[in-house]
Amino acid sequence: YMQFCAATTRWEYRGRDHIQALTGQSGGIVAAFWHSRIALSFVAWPRSAPQKPAMLISRSKEGDFIARFARQLDIATIRGSSRNQRKDKGKGGMAAFRDMDRWVNDANCMGMTIDGPRGPRQRATMGALRLARSTGAPIMIFSWSVTHKHVANSWDRFVLPLPFARGVMIWGEPLVIPEAADPDEMERLRLVLEDRLNTITRQADEACGGVVSEPEPAIPVQAEATP
Repeated sequence: YMQFCAATTRWEYRGRDHIQALTGQSGGIVAAFWHSRIALSFVAWPRSAPQKPAMLISRSKEGDFIARFARQLDIATIRGSSRNQRKDKGKGGMAAFRDMDRWVNDANCMGMTIDGPRGPRQRATMGALRLARSTGAPIMIFSWSVTHKHVANSWDRFVLPLPFARGVMIWGEPLVIPEAADPDEMERLRLVLEDRLNTITRQADEACGGVVSEPEPAIPVQAEATP
């Protein structure tokens, strides 16, 4: 169904130079987007790119469904959590981080919903930044919206696209995380990442009309720790 929606949508692409520059180099990439935009996230990735795509997916029942869908699109999956690796040992946090680190260091692309799997909505966690710092890979951000959609009354305000819509896909300016970034710098960069992704999400929603997705109130972020 999602492939049908993507194929029948008349897409407008913005910021394509960002994704072209990243896929034109031989290194790995960390792709960051909001949980609400999982449905058509595969549209953001050019099939001609040399980097193979993968997604971090939770070990929940919802994650099982998303993993099956990803495999149908030839997208590899890594199951686990991107949050505090020490606290999420039972959810595969440490193992997932090692697998992602290996995947990106092998010059591939790792996709992550940076407010998932449980929110708060449109508030970035540290997972993508830690991975980018560890691997030296840039963080690619993107978001999308469509004119015909259903917005669920879920924590993330999940966007379910409908066929034959007009859509906007936006890639934002990549973010590089220095290897020597300390906790204060990591928090500053987390806020930059969050703001950039919220900005392009708002732009996509406004371009397509209807509901504009807004972030939940911010909550204190746990102190940065090296996994």
